[in-house]
Amino acid sequence: MKNLSDEQLIVRFAQGENEAFDELLNRYKNSLYNYINSIIQNRDLAEDIFQDTFTKVIIKIKSGQYQESGRFSSYLFRIAHNKIISIYRQEQTVSQINESDVEYDLFSNKEICDSFDEVIPSLEESMCHNQILNDIRRMIHFLPENQKEIILMRFYKDMSFKEIADILNISINTALGRIRYALINMRKLAEEHNISLAV
Repeated sequence: MKNLSDEQLIVRFAQGENEAFDELLNRYKNSLYNYINSIIQNRDLAEDIFQDTFTKVIIKIKSGQYQESGRFSSYLFRIAHNKIISIYRQEQTVSQINESDVEYDLFSNKEICDSFDEVIPSLEESMCHNQILNDIRRMIHFLPENQKEIILMRFYKDMSFKEIADILNISINTALGRIRYALINMRKLAEEHNISLAV
């Protein structure tokens, strides 16, 4: 089963081979759950959305309604994304980034960190670095929802613009535009509140 493509596994599952779906689940369960939880910031709710997403996929495949021409992973993440949006609309709440729970930050990116690798930062530099991270997280919280989502997917989940566009069902140009406006808004927030993003 491990050597089969997603499409082959879907066909086999539709024909009654449950092991095929187990393999699909194993391939995507960690990345899907982490994606959901990074936005929701609530493990119980993330688990519910995760289960609902796979339940919907099972129903679509078994009923013969799955006719996706693109990648299965994009289809899977798009369902999860739609469920997250639906919950936001129902509860009229805004996802908040809890600094103690966020596992990834903008500085986990190797290119951004290269300048810090050459010297061991002093205690003061370390404190400044931590303050910058906290300020970035607070600024993300104040972004419009569609911009916040793009920032999380691009910098915290390290997704490509193609992956983001597929999941959100938007064009790559729209994804690029949203991240551009998000960065502009974050820069404005930094200026308005005298926040320095330099160590």
